[in-house]
Amino acid sequence: MTFDPAILADYWPLFLQGAWLTVRICAVAFIVGYSIGILVALAALVPSRIVRALVGAYVGLLRSVPFIIILFLVYYGLPFAGIRFPAYVTGTLALALFASAYYAEIVRGAILSLPRGQFESARTVGMSPLQAMRHVVFPQILRGLVPPSVNMTLTMIKESAVLSSITVAELTYQSLVVQGNTFAPFEAFAAVTLIYWAITVVVARLAAILEARTGTAEREDVERNALAASFLTLEAPKRR
Repeated sequence: MTFDPAILADYWPLFLQGAWLTVRICAVAFIVGYSIGILVALAALVPSRIVRALVGAYVGLLRSVPFIIILFLVYYGLPFAGIRFPAYVTGTLALALFASAYYAEIVRGAILSLPRGQFESARTVGMSPLQAMRHVVFPQILRGLVPPSVNMTLTMIKESAVLSSITVAELTYQSLVVQGNTFAPFEAFAAVTLIYWAITVVVARLAAILEARTGTAEREDVERNALAASFLTLEAPKRR
């Protein structure tokens, strides 16, 4: 038994199509999932016990169930409710929901790591809730968000392979097609392994660049929005 590189040469368009679809699905799932996660995290911090209980149930359920179960619930549940989407749309939605629970906990934990009273103090000096989050809270939690968010995103990319079970023609599905056509599973999955590795390396590299930029927040000469600087920089009044 020998490794046959001709298989990779003959079927590289399929691998490329699968990789491109995987990237697109994960990009959309990241945007949608993180948006939901931010909303869920903010809802978890409201005073209402009912809202916090609903948020806790949402996060707890999605974090306790394997992704493949969530995928099947969405895939078979939507048609049961009379809603039909293409398989790749359903898979993207399921992936976003799965990731949103973890992103919500990441955001909530980052906010709670701030000294107490930051948001309220910003509101006291006249900022709107949106201004307080944008100019005071978010700049301080950004650096703490990046590493765990990257780890979750890499996990989401790997979990996207499960979408092959509902016939989404992503990277793993295409490798199964190649295997079925050539009866060469090692070559097919070796190629997929390298492609997944390349995707995660690119994501990790982009995250490292982002971390390097947000790491400048430790410096005293960091440039801040003028509105935030008026709150974050506390100086004794000068005597004339």
